[in-house]
Amino acid sequence: MEIVKILNNNVVVSTNAAHQEIVVMGRGLAFQKKVGQEIDASKIEKTFVLETQGMTEKLAKLLKETPEKYLNIASKIIEYAQSQLSYKLDDYLYVALTDHLSFAISRHKQGIELKNPLQWEIRKYYKQEYQVALRGLNIIEEATGVRLGEDEAASIALHLVNSQLSGENMAAAIQVTEMVNNILNIVKYHFKMELDENSLNYERFLTHLRFFAVRFVRREKLEDTIDEFFYDQISLKYSEAFNCTQKIATYLESNFKWYLSRDEEIYLTVHIHRVTNRHQLNKNKEEKK
Repeated sequence: MEIVKILNNNVVVSTNAAHQEIVVMGRGLAFQKKVGQEIDASKIEKTFVLETQGMTEKLAKLLKETPEKYLNIASKIIEYAQSQLSYKLDDYLYVALTDHLSFAISRHKQGIELKNPLQWEIRKYYKQEYQVALRGLNIIEEATGVRLGEDEAASIALHLVNSQLSGENMAAAIQVTEMVNNILNIVKYHFKMELDENSLNYERFLTHLRFFAVRFVRREKLEDTIDEFFYDQISLKYSEAFNCTQKIATYLESNFKWYLSRDEEIYLTVHIHRVTNRHQLNKNKEEKK
């Protein structure tokens, strides 16, 4: 394994057998070494693959200002996250999370604790990511002796959500969270009910909303595949859920200039019916007594 690029004395870039660019870490790995020379395998402590073009340059720039120990911590958290989450994490997470951890720990040592205004929503809507982030706090403490608060777990979870969006814009992850929250509130107010957050239907609905919001951020529109007859049938059969969907459509049009396709209207209507139907049935039974 040859050195392709030296990021610092302890971090180099190489390629693996599949000709993928990899980052190799280890104490003194590049000390008195040059590009093209062999890497001492006995000094390798960690390796990870970078599939995104230009990512090594971003890492190199970051490591000029940030100790590589934070990259090592970030890579451990990402490795654990990848074992727990069903979606692939974007390479930029190595840069974003390393930078975040360095800044967060520096602030903590200065006695500056920042509140995450979205902590409640993140903990509620991104349960898997939040649980991974809580484990991330343990990884940070084991490596540094610093115990960060749960507001930082929310921030780490948001980085994981943002990584699903495949990009560097944290504002996109925040926008996804706010959109999901607002749509859920529209449903609650329309039906004048609290949703059963422990139900399978709620989890399905939440997953659908998250993927819908991600499509919005990526500007990915669903093509209409549902015929007019089926559309009319669903809108009549689940009329109250369909009326709620129209309120959601109005909210999206007014705030984001985002127009729902007929397919999306039907998907939302069916999910809304599922998540509210049991509550409605119980309410009707109570009224008949």
